[in-house]
Amino acid sequence: MTKRSIILGCGSYLPERIVSNAELAETVDTSDEWIVERTGIKQRHIAAEGQYTSDLALKAAERALAHAGVDAKDIDMVIVATTTPDNTFPATATKVQHNLGMVNGAAFDVQAVCSGFIYALSIADNMIKGGQAENIVVIGAETFSRILDWEDRTTCVLFGDGAGAVVLQAANGADPASQPGGSADLGDNRGRGILSTHLHSDGSTRDLLYVDGGPSSTQTVGHVRMVGKEVFRHAVTNLAGIVHETLDANGLSPADIDWVVPHQANKRILDGTARKLKLPIERMVVTVDRHANTSAASIPLALDEAVKDGRIQRGDLVLMEAMGGGLTWGSALVRW
Repeated sequence: MTKRSIILGCGSYLPERIVSNAELAETVDTSDEWIVERTGIKQRHIAAEGQYTSDLALKAAERALAHAGVDAKDIDMVIVATTTPDNTFPATATKVQHNLGMVNGAAFDVQAVCSGFIYALSIADNMIKGGQAENIVVIGAETFSRILDWEDRTTCVLFGDGAGAVVLQAANGADPASQPGGSADLGDNRGRGILSTHLHSDGSTRDLLYVDGGPSSTQTVGHVRMVGKEVFRHAVTNLAGIVHETLDANGLSPADIDWVVPHQANKRILDGTARKLKLPIERMVVTVDRHANTSAASIPLALDEAVKDGRIQRGDLVLMEAMGGGLTWGSALVRW
């Protein structure tokens, strides 16, 4: 029988320490006005000393499981999307698996930088459709502050730390109500599900956004380096393109989408994408002003906020999209 994936619940976690633009300006040649004008960012959360990516991921996963009403013993897969793992190996997901008390199944990491959560969600969806798992926790978690050059004002002001997670569960059948235009039954799980995912990458653009270190090349962690104007140009083009691809694949128009939950890189990128799609910015979930760019964590963080504050309702069509280093980009369309 055909399987489909539904998102049962979501959760997130942000470190306690908040660093404002004004605080950054005390040590970096920048100002609140300069940062807000160019990025829309007003503050970011920074992990405490001794607080690791796995710690953030675990808290987000626990909250997602509680929201979903699922016990960790029933989980048979954990996928962590991260660019900042605790160690080169083993996978950060294995630590999360152990700390959750999960004793069955598999755990592994996915590395697609800011697109990582979308990549991980796509993998999980296909694992469920292929019958290889029934309940999967998908996490985006980052301590990006650990790979920043705090003397480079073009990059260090952009990023923050955090984690978000969702719980996917297998449902039987490609319920007609789960298709675009279908009649979603809001009383149960009929009509819910991941309708499609779309992934891309272009390795020829890898030098536009990268870290100048690694075990194989320099045996150092390295720092984030970025050609900002080129990344911005590719982001607006690629994100608009992936949205059109998703809509076309599902026979939809922008007017059919209830909410867009984008990767939170830069308010100007979000505004530019919305203009290119002729989509009201009010239908985009925006958290970049408070979270900054949390890479793979940004979409599940924004998703959890919009679900918990009541904006995203059962039956809504939710489009998630992201672009990151590689360059990688992707999308997922979900009937919530």
